[in-house]
Amino acid sequence: MNLTIIPVFGLPEITAGADLAALIAVAAPDLADGDVVVVTSKIVSKAEGRVVQTDREDAIDAETVRVVARRGPTRIVETRQGLVLAAAGVDASNTAPGTVVLLPEDPDASARQLRKGLRDRLGVTVAVLITDTLGRPWRNGQTDAAIGAAGLLPLRDHRGQTDTFGVPLEVTVAAVADELAGAADLVKGKTAGIPVATVRGLRDLVTDSDGPGARAIVRPPAEDMFRFGSADVLSARRTVREFTAEPVDPGAVSRAIAAAITAPAPHHSTPWRFVVVASAQAQATLLDDMLAAWITDLRGDGFTEEQIARRVRRGEPLRRAPLLIVPCLHAEAAHHYPDDRRNAAEREMFLVAIGAAVQNLLVALAVEGLGSCWVSSTMFCRPVVAKALDLPAGWEPMGAVGVGHPAAPAPDRSPRDPSDFMITR
Repeated sequence: MNLTIIPVFGLPEITAGADLAALIAVAAPDLADGDVVVVTSKIVSKAEGRVVQTDREDAIDAETVRVVARRGPTRIVETRQGLVLAAAGVDASNTAPGTVVLLPEDPDASARQLRKGLRDRLGVTVAVLITDTLGRPWRNGQTDAAIGAAGLLPLRDHRGQTDTFGVPLEVTVAAVADELAGAADLVKGKTAGIPVATVRGLRDLVTDSDGPGARAIVRPPAEDMFRFGSADVLSARRTVREFTAEPVDPGAVSRAIAAAITAPAPHHSTPWRFVVVASAQAQATLLDDMLAAWITDLRGDGFTEEQIARRVRRGEPLRRAPLLIVPCLHAEAAHHYPDDRRNAAEREMFLVAIGAAVQNLLVALAVEGLGSCWVSSTMFCRPVVAKALDLPAGWEPMGAVGVGHPAAPAPDRSPRDPSDFMITR
């Protein structure tokens, strides 16, 4: 295979409304069938009028749908196009002062349009890639990657083939479009003023159809092992009350409990305990005994049978969960004082500690891809729970957590203004 990467010289400064296909056809009249035309996204954005006069931070806010991570002024975000990159791809370089360049609205559509324009003008079947510069989470430096594609399968799946030793390949899927984007950047550069390059020698990769586009490279959320960045891991937790029947991985539960016990605690103590109620029989015994105790309390309060039936429905999410976790407070390290005031404060310290552990647990379960709901019911019938679960002495149940795979995506949480919940002195 002979691979040639050719810079395309002579393109003018691109402005809104420019016909990129016509300009590239003039600058590269020798384009041939099977070539791959690699175009920097900035000139596509300029031609499409995606240059705006606004503050860069305001533009990043407008283009962001999710903040993945933040360190100082730097933000890694997910854009409306589904891309995860720094600053939402908003660029203040190579544009007039006071303006910023946004990413193309639909890079795949832009690639398809440019491909058609080159075919109409030169009569050639080429592939088109639109690229932008991305950082990598585990490596220094940036490289170009494809954000738009047409006429090229962006992924080459080698699974099922064998290596040179005859071993079947199981996970190898090559990101061909990204490889070509990085290769083309070697001749385009960042300061050379060459926004287009042609890659020649890969005719077998160029397709008659436009193909799925670069969106096929974006990993679906359900397959993303690093979906939650440091900025959104807390808000990712949602209360889930409907679960599938899929069993819960015990390893995921252990990891979540490991995260839970990193919570702060008074007196260098370890006041958290967790009961994992995994068997159907243990769950039924616990929930049936708690239900009976609840009904007895409600009847004692004078509720009618109809009112009682409505009330006890609140506990049904725990019955729908494949697994239950009962967090318990074990406050053996609490200090004892001769007055009620300090004893009450001492207990409150330990209650804060178990609350922090429960929050850690719920967040860690969300990171594991599991849904959860915290229900306070075990706190209202502790002796019943202690007997049903045969709890060791001193373990105080502090609610119950239903755990399972969500039956449906959790609804978005309405935004809350932190200033509504704080005062500054």
